[in-house]
Amino acid sequence: MDLLTRAKTWVIQTEFVDGQGHIHVTDAVALRIILDALPVRAPYRFLREAVVIRSGQPSRTELNQAATSPLRWKIVRGPKIIAEGKTDDRTIVWPADLPEGAYRLHLTDASSFTEEAPLIVAPPKAYRGDFERGWLVAVQLYGVRSARNWGIGDFTDLEALIELARDLGADGVGLNPLHALFDDRPADCSPYSPNSRLFLNALYIDVEKIPGFQPGALADSAGAIARLRAGDIVDYKGVAELKWRALRAAFETFRAHPAAGRRQDFDAFRAERAPLLSRFACFEVLRHKFNKPWWEWPEQWRQPDEAQCAGLRQGADAAEVEFVEFVQWAADRQLRSCRDLAGQLGMKVGLYLDVAVGVQSDGFDAWNEQTAISRHLAVGAPPDPLNLAGQNWGLAGFNAAGLELQSFEPYREMLRASMRYAGAIRLDHVLGLKRLYLVPHGFAANDGVYVQMPFEALLAATAQESVAHRCVVIGEDLGTVPEGFRETIAEWGIWSYQVMMFERDDHGAFRGVDHYAPNALVTFNTHDLSTYAGWRSFSDLKLKRSLGIDPGESDDARWQALAMLSDLLRHHAIDRHDLYAVAGFLAKTRSRLLAISLEDMLGVIDQPNIPGTVNEHPNWRQRLPIAIDAIGAAIDVAALKTATRERTRAMA
Repeated sequence: MDLLTRAKTWVIQTEFVDGQGHIHVTDAVALRIILDALPVRAPYRFLREAVVIRSGQPSRTELNQAATSPLRWKIVRGPKIIAEGKTDDRTIVWPADLPEGAYRLHLTDASSFTEEAPLIVAPPKAYRGDFERGWLVAVQLYGVRSARNWGIGDFTDLEALIELARDLGADGVGLNPLHALFDDRPADCSPYSPNSRLFLNALYIDVEKIPGFQPGALADSAGAIARLRAGDIVDYKGVAELKWRALRAAFETFRAHPAAGRRQDFDAFRAERAPLLSRFACFEVLRHKFNKPWWEWPEQWRQPDEAQCAGLRQGADAAEVEFVEFVQWAADRQLRSCRDLAGQLGMKVGLYLDVAVGVQSDGFDAWNEQTAISRHLAVGAPPDPLNLAGQNWGLAGFNAAGLELQSFEPYREMLRASMRYAGAIRLDHVLGLKRLYLVPHGFAANDGVYVQMPFEALLAATAQESVAHRCVVIGEDLGTVPEGFRETIAEWGIWSYQVMMFERDDHGAFRGVDHYAPNALVTFNTHDLSTYAGWRSFSDLKLKRSLGIDPGESDDARWQALAMLSDLLRHHAIDRHDLYAVAGFLAKTRSRLLAISLEDMLGVIDQPNIPGTVNEHPNWRQRLPIAIDAIGAAIDVAALKTATRERTRAMA
């Protein structure tokens, strides 16, 4: 089979039109690498794709011409047959009373050829939320200052943020991803480049809050903690050194003298997260032991193996495995306390968490899901007006064939981990549910291809997990959006993500309140864009030019944008030009959620992250200018409450 035929079989676009209207044809060598990196799965003979049935709606599946009648079908879950039947005319009309769930479909035609595929019976829509209009405080948790943290925001600070948000009338706190990073590479601090999306970043643990923690264990570190606390930049290396020492000490205390009920709760947590937690712990121990990428480990460890992991858990490394589990337990229980506090305070959303689009290829998820995640391919984006060279994010993402072979379970596990304590999640680059732009390692970003994903099946799985966890799903749908994409996700109940900076017409004018969709989260900016103060002061343009980066906008264009913003605000009877004027405008939209960043409330000029930079800018390291207990006095609370009064929580 030649390259183009193979590509067509796997619905790979070997050429595409970029955001500027230019046609790109993928390099043949790059295409071969991409095809070889995808798992082998025989094309369906009877079906076109995995079967999706929406509960309560009539549903039928048209079979391909290859099917010879009569064709028998049965829907199974494990050894149990849920339903079965036959058809004589290449059309299956599904029973109306199928219970919601994820199943396997078995098909056998008159020639005795048998085929198997995933079948999902999904709720009609994702969870809609039990509120009409609210707003959130958006925060980079690592940057929060307090009188007690160790130089990085932690889960106790998050509790204080929840209380602050409640006092301001908000319905929750929005956070950057909390995914697990690499404990031995603290400088790799981007929350969007995780080791695993299934577990939590241990640096957010408040170690002093772990029952049994002995302050004396770090008596020699008081000065170092004070220095970390006073810094304007998060010193991840310094923080990690102290926190991991403290976590070790807390673990030794726990092993020697567990407080009443603690051992039972620990064991309950291990059972809750089995078998993934045990596998993650084994992976971390092996990663430290071999100190090289997992594909260079001894052969017996290059694939997850339950028997091998069981031996590791029972051998000389048993305590190290248990330590990793202990750390995740501490993080989980502290995050759960934050969720519980938000519920006690009557917040309708509580925690709004971000989910990264991919993972590091040498991390746990890529090792654990070698069929569903392609380590040789990086997710990115083709050239567009904002990035003429295209983008390679260096992250491994899911692939369609691998997900289908596993009935989409790896995707579900990712959702469950993020929805565990969240009232809403944001799927970064939700366009990846329909198609992913993949770039082979070693090639330029414009040598990638679009690979089609099982869109409807992924939407169905998303709806199932959303309803099961009562968690709103927001899709970050920015960039080059396929025609009809937003309408399709909206029809499944997945919200849009509308950023005011991008909501402008062909002449640059900002769009009015009626433009914004009801089921959407609206915000002025994102962590990858200028803060409001930086935007008004042109500081973002000056900084990018100083770094040799084309800001994509001239000073004249910025002056014009400011004038157009003033026109928009006047048109909506808003006579101020500050952040609260913009917040007031966005609060008037029909969109059910509004996010306002804490950096904007505090007038911070520099943005959290400048895409395209690594060491040129302190990305993901900047701390807020003041401690959390002083924020209420530093912001104009009256103006904020006036701006958000149309969607502010009723105070008890």
